[in-house]
Amino acid sequence: MQKLLSILILMLVFGACKKTEKTTAEVDAEGLEFDYTKMPEKVEVNADATAIVEDWSQFKNLNSSIDVLYKATNNEDLALAIDDLIEKEKDLAAGKYPELFDTFQVKSRQTVMRTFLYKTKASILENQPTTEPTIKVLEAYNSMRSQLNVIMNSQLDEKLILDET
Repeated sequence: MQKLLSILILMLVFGACKKTEKTTAEVDAEGLEFDYTKMPEKVEVNADATAIVEDWSQFKNLNSSIDVLYKATNNEDLALAIDDLIEKEKDLAAGKYPELFDTFQVKSRQTVMRTFLYKTKASILENQPTTEPTIKVLEAYNSMRSQLNVIMNSQLDEKLILDET
């Protein structure tokens, strides 16, 4: 019994000590490059919302930085555009919103955009693919612009609703 146990232990030790081949993660350089052709089109803001947005300087600055992001053609341009967008988004969050757009709907979409901005920045720093997170940033921005349109198109008079006379 002792011989059988010792033979079994030796077989386990030798079996566990077998050499394994080291595998290295191969990084596809083409997969990491930013593909600017896949970016979604920018949603237009309707005329009523444009009149309010014209006086909102932080939003105008964010909009101009988004235009720079659309012009990015490689990861270096993308990194600069994302850093600029993060700063402009911080200014927008700290700034004063127009009364009509000072709602949770707009601010929550801005938070989603901030999240994807940081995700894109992390992808750049970690040499991960950057196209998909950048598309998500632009989709979040478009969602925020669409929400501005929705707010302008669906204004209800609270006095009429709450008046009980």
